[in-house]
Amino acid sequence: MAFPTHILPSVFGILGNIISFCVFLAPLPTFYRIYKKKSTEGFQSVPYSVSLFSCMLLLYYGYLKTENGMMIITINAIGCAIETAYIVVFLIYATRESLMYTIKLLVLFNIGSYGLIVITTLLTSQGSLRVMIVGWICAVFSVCVFAAPLSIIRLVIRTRSVEYMPFSLSFFLTICAVLWFFYGLLIKDYYVATPNVLGFVFGVTQMILYMIYKDKKKQVRPVVQPQDGPAATVVDLGAILEMKEKAGVDLGAILEMQEKAGSVAGDEAVGEKKEEVTAKVSLGLDGEKTIMPTFA
Repeated sequence: MAFPTHILPSVFGILGNIISFCVFLAPLPTFYRIYKKKSTEGFQSVPYSVSLFSCMLLLYYGYLKTENGMMIITINAIGCAIETAYIVVFLIYATRESLMYTIKLLVLFNIGSYGLIVITTLLTSQGSLRVMIVGWICAVFSVCVFAAPLSIIRLVIRTRSVEYMPFSLSFFLTICAVLWFFYGLLIKDYYVATPNVLGFVFGVTQMILYMIYKDKKKQVRPVVQPQDGPAATVVDLGAILEMKEKAGVDLGAILEMQEKAGSVAGDEAVGEKKEEVTAKVSLGLDGEKTIMPTFA
């Protein structure tokens, strides 16, 4: 009995939905940590805003398609809900600076750019032409999103460490690209299929690099240069938080000793010691070294 090939698009579409849903849930540990710490701890909102924008574009594209658009609509509707939840949690616990930056980002991309695309395509085109225009926009944006791992690949090669590139995520992203490529190919939607070729190439590249560098000793991480505005940077948050915690404990103990000695040395001398200790602790944090504050 011949296999009914007409169900293949549905099979690949359903599998693509399942794997994509798992990928959308990948940041859950990060946001659980934010919830527990009541702080965003230097995490950036850019990936979630960009992901939301991508889901909104594809949702609009799926809505415009007269056929074979249901699989695209379902997963991107779920993606919009999940990414919105991530952003809401981020805004609740973000610092004032991160909060303002995230709001500006949402207004620029998710309201301004998306609204402009929708209004322009609705007013200037119709039918298959509108689908083609939105399809090209989605394809170009998807290529830009798939090119984002280049920064991670460069970091892995420079540091010879796969600490910031988990194999499981690279594997599932690769499988996701394969499934959506075949889905787009089977329904003859090349706006869906073509960008996933690039996603597959980057995914395989990441897995190859993981196999090469997984047993290598970690090298010194690149120094993070100060920037004029917020940017997506990779830093060892665990080490920094541990250093801050140690510094806070040591500084508290020293200040307590100074208060006890205040009756002998006087308030003015104690104030000078506090400033000296604080300066040494700050130097230690900036230099990424655990320097114990001393009275010398």
